[in-house]
Amino acid sequence: MQLIPQSPEIHAYLVADEAIDHGHPLVGETADALWAATGDAYSYAKVAFEFVRDTIPHSADSGDPRVAWRASDVLRTRNGICYAKSHALVALLRARGIPAGLCYQRLTDDDGSNPVVHGLVALRLPGAADWARQDPRGNKAGVDARFSLDAEQLAFPVRPELGEVDYPELYATPHPAALGALRESADRQALRRNLPTEIGKFPVG
Repeated sequence: MQLIPQSPEIHAYLVADEAIDHGHPLVGETADALWAATGDAYSYAKVAFEFVRDTIPHSADSGDPRVAWRASDVLRTRNGICYAKSHALVALLRARGIPAGLCYQRLTDDDGSNPVVHGLVALRLPGAADWARQDPRGNKAGVDARFSLDAEQLAFPVRPELGEVDYPELYATPHPAALGALRESADRQALRRNLPTEIGKFPVG
């Protein structure tokens, strides 16, 4: 899908903030190790995606009660929901100078009930004309997300007939609704209650 960057400056998709803290030593060390095994931007992006997808369990799958939201904490605890894992992947990409941002979907159960906002990532490799969405949520039965710059292979293709939505906005910083849910939840049980069911646009400074 065609994404709408919420900042006109590509540099905005490279900076560090409190959640995407790629100035943290652990993020830098992880990025360095992954880069050493690859050596070019495309290979690094793919390996970083697979690292976050496969080595950091989604807490809804693992049952881990901890709630991580900073990229460095996600890497340290090897735990997080989709928003947190997206923060980790964006931090690893930015650590190597690859512009990356955050985007979201509104998903439901198979009958259209229980809507929830799902988080994923978009990146722009050198020479690419467009942003490419990637979903590092983590695979399981019925979910087979893969790294692709052409045809998307996301964890959850939306079903418009059930009211599901691909939000087109690409954010340089986490959406306040998603970040707030993480920061305000003491454990996974509280997080389940706090997850947003939809998001709106927010001002970009």
